Amino acid sequence: MIYDRYFERVNEAATFLKGKVKESPKLILVLSGGLSHLVHDLTDTHIFKSSEIPHFPKARVEGHAGELIFGRYKNSPVVVLKGRYHFYEGLTPQEVVFPYFVLHALGAETLVTTNAVGGIRADLDAGDVMVLTDHINMMGTNPLIGLSIQRPQDQFPSMQQAYDPELMRLAKEIAKKQNLNLKEGVYLANPGPSYETPAEIRAYRSLGADSIGMSTVFEVIAARFLKMRVLTFSIVTNPSADRHAGEMRHEEVLQVMQKAEGKVVDLLRGVLTDIAKPVY
Repeated sequence: MIYDRYFERVNEAATFLKGKVKESPKLILVLSGGLSHLVHDLTDTHIFKSSEIPHFPKARVEGHAGELIFGRYKNSPVVVLKGRYHFYEGLTPQEVVFPYFVLHALGAETLVTTNAVGGIRADLDAGDVMVLTDHINMMGTNPLIGLSIQRPQDQFPSMQQAYDPELMRLAKEIAKKQNLNLKEGVYLANPGPSYETPAEIRAYRSLGADSIGMSTVFEVIAARFLKMRVLTFSIVTNPSADRHAGEMRHEEVLQVMQKAEGKVVDLLRGVLTDIAKPVY
């Protein structure tokens, strides 16, 4: 995308959606591959393929449908991204985060995301659920390059509390009520699409990373630039390369996500129900 037309394109996409949806979403929920059941809880839905929306990137990864589902959850307007966009698909970082600029322009204030990760820390095993406390950006670039400078001020967003402390506390309270052993940790993102070598994992462990994946960080950076609150849940789908027995395969990731879907969806339901409560 050309930086000097980026926000013009954001406005064009937002205008298109405003003419199609009944009300503006207050919350964005990103469902990683294998976590689709929650969509059935929505009412008054309107589904778009990303290819229908002007200037939107097109999802091409197995397990990522590339759909935007507008609807209501517990009478609160939300939009679900059924699948996300990745740097390794050949998209620019600015294209990866384009949907979040558009949905923020529609009125979204909160971003709840899920992702699949490898467990670097020794106590993270396949099927575990982790709430992110922080991240390490090893993607080699930043999605705000060429964009933030177009603002007359607030060009350098703070990332000291990238993940909202109040939402993290809420998630831990709900997990406790559900008897879910919700773990916490730091996520490291690299570009992919190749999995990491054992030597890379050992290096990342020394940097303080607890888990690893190929997504999420760009969208979190963009969301914080837009003053959105962020909460992210990671599903550990496999031990990292230096702890993994046998060849690492994408099919393994999808299989574990499907097995973990029930407890992750229950956790998301609890979080979304609380966020959706009316404020008097």
